[in-house]
Amino acid sequence: MHKISVKVMGALESRGVLRKMSDMLEMMVKRMDVLARLENSTDFRKGEEARFPPDRFQPAAGLMERIQAIAQNVSDIAVKVDQILRNSLMNGKVIEGRRDQCEVPRDPKYPDCSGKVEWMRARWTSDPCYAFFGVDGTECSFLIYLSEVEWFCPPLPWRNQTAAMPSSKPPPRVQAAFRSNLSYLLELIGSGKESLIFMKKRVRHLASQWLLATQSLAQKLKGRRRDQKQILIHIGFLTEESGDVFSPRVLKGGPLGEMVQWADILAALFVLGHSLKVTVSLKELQSNLGVPPGRGNCPLTVPLPFDLIYTDYHGLQQMKQHMGLSFKKYRCRVRVIDTFGTEPAYNLEEYATLHGYRTNWGYWNLNPKQFMTMFPHTPDNSFMGFVSEELNETERQFIKSNKASNMAVVYGKEASIWKGKEKFLAILNKYMEIHGTVYYETQRPPEVPAFVKNHGLLPQHEFQQLLRKAKLFIGFGFPYEGPAPLEAIANGCVFLQSRFNPPHSSLNHEFFRGKPTSREVSSQHPYVEDFIGKPHVWTVDYNNSEEFEAAIKTIMRTKVDPYVPYEYTCEGMLERIHAYIQHQDFCAGASPPLPVKPNGHAMPSSPSLFTLSPNATHLVWSYNASSTPHVWPPVSSMQVWVSEAGQACTETCQEHRLVCEPTFFEFLNKKDVFLQLRIACDSAESEMSHLYPALAENVQECYLQKEPLLYSCAGYSTKYRRLCPCRDYRKGQVALCRDCL
Repeated sequence: MHKISVKVMGALESRGVLRKMSDMLEMMVKRMDVLARLENSTDFRKGEEARFPPDRFQPAAGLMERIQAIAQNVSDIAVKVDQILRNSLMNGKVIEGRRDQCEVPRDPKYPDCSGKVEWMRARWTSDPCYAFFGVDGTECSFLIYLSEVEWFCPPLPWRNQTAAMPSSKPPPRVQAAFRSNLSYLLELIGSGKESLIFMKKRVRHLASQWLLATQSLAQKLKGRRRDQKQILIHIGFLTEESGDVFSPRVLKGGPLGEMVQWADILAALFVLGHSLKVTVSLKELQSNLGVPPGRGNCPLTVPLPFDLIYTDYHGLQQMKQHMGLSFKKYRCRVRVIDTFGTEPAYNLEEYATLHGYRTNWGYWNLNPKQFMTMFPHTPDNSFMGFVSEELNETERQFIKSNKASNMAVVYGKEASIWKGKEKFLAILNKYMEIHGTVYYETQRPPEVPAFVKNHGLLPQHEFQQLLRKAKLFIGFGFPYEGPAPLEAIANGCVFLQSRFNPPHSSLNHEFFRGKPTSREVSSQHPYVEDFIGKPHVWTVDYNNSEEFEAAIKTIMRTKVDPYVPYEYTCEGMLERIHAYIQHQDFCAGASPPLPVKPNGHAMPSSPSLFTLSPNATHLVWSYNASSTPHVWPPVSSMQVWVSEAGQACTETCQEHRLVCEPTFFEFLNKKDVFLQLRIACDSAESEMSHLYPALAENVQECYLQKEPLLYSCAGYSTKYRRLCPCRDYRKGQVALCRDCL
């Protein structure tokens, strides 16, 4: 099939084409006339009758008449085009004059205009997207683009402003309704990749638990209105452009944690009743966003049609590359699924570059709460989590009666994890029958000792059956912070893991190097160590053979029931995501500001925002209805504590059975708060540091935070005692305060 190329032409070019068409048709008429004369020749007819039927040339006269009529019509059109062009010539001269004679406006409200015009003069051909928006090299086309597509120049007075203005009224909001049927979600997820097939199986498997969770949340909300959000889910790590190393490894023992989490996020957003689009390719992403053709330097062709975009670091990079200036405009709507967390010091580009925190993954200048983690280890971020399947009563009883007290399963599907673990395995083998699920194709991996019963890679259902029989699930230090230990504990296993001394971090361990966090990991799975603990979780020094062996003996005698922390149930995850969607708004800017002095420091309000606790150890919010700001979490959940030197706010709040809440930093970033805590400040400077507000105790100097994006629960220094905003939390739901739902 031939492709037809369509080209938009100028007036003179159009007139020329019409004349050519008229000439061609006249030539065809002449040739048909010659053919008609030849037809009357006897010799010609004799020769042709042998090859064609006698009536072949009967319609020739009629065809010739039709061609003559078309030629006349084209000729008439050419004449009319000439007349239109002559009539509009005067108007055209005025418009062309405007287009060619535009002057760059000098408007203090648009200080970058002249610089941008200069850039356009030199570079407008560097990306086809500029021509797509009508830039043609004239000064006026630059100004039209820079005032109507981008926003660096003032609108031109002679332009039709109503055409350039976007529609002012957004469409009315639809109310979200809980969904009970997940079949449409399965269609949205699509197919064609092993990773997507795995995710769909998981959604199907947990469907009944999601249904029960929606019913429970609906009762808690008591019919409260919820607007339906338009949400794009772009799973960047599954796109071909990012390499998609995960899909081919799904059936070969590769990591499944990210896919588990994405499947649960999709299910939660869907049953909450929001409108979803799911993309796993760059082409789909560009189409859904409205990316113009070109190299990604221009803004989107339409206002962003999504209230929220859930993606990962790969997707974030793709969006930045293809959205032009629109990325900066709309990045407040993005939520980044980020397994290990991103601390504020790594997030702010200027600060990260100056202070050695720049990595391949940080410097996005987002609100740190836009990053959403797998476990609640970084309170500067939002805790997204995933689901660990709950057992019904029949399944729990089955586990109780079928547990083998001497059966252990090793955490590690890849043979490399077993390398160098012979010593531990030999001790364990004295007491327990050891099972493995190590992937192999033909030969048994040499890293797995002969006394281990290796089942090979098991489907999820069969792996779950193995855990239901086993007493012990044992980790060998890697992988870090995956979903499997929670799954094992949910199936009645005890999890045994190694303590890291010193803790692993980006400073001393290759795995964490380059990740945008300085977090110190004290064990293979700090969450289960800190939030669950004994008898379900044992964390011991694997370098101490006696401690390791004693733990195994005790575990064999210890009876445990299956256990799932509430925050890892369908209901817990649903509750959390609902609260985030309802209350987190990073596009509205900071919460209502406090009165500010000319020098930029917030003034103490009267009466004071805080009250000193009776034992004078910390501050609590002073309840006053007229001055209580409308922020989320509500300030009534806040307490202000002072850290010890060399202690992060994360640890300070934990010591008092609270959690650090960075949203509250703005309320204690004032000299007045130091005074209320009976801390004398000889001076109070405002500077950029992820450790401020803080006190340099040896010199009695107080430091306030200059950059709100650097408010950070993480970070410590032996020089400083930090002011720490802490809050309470719901039982089993550390992400939400008691009044947060």
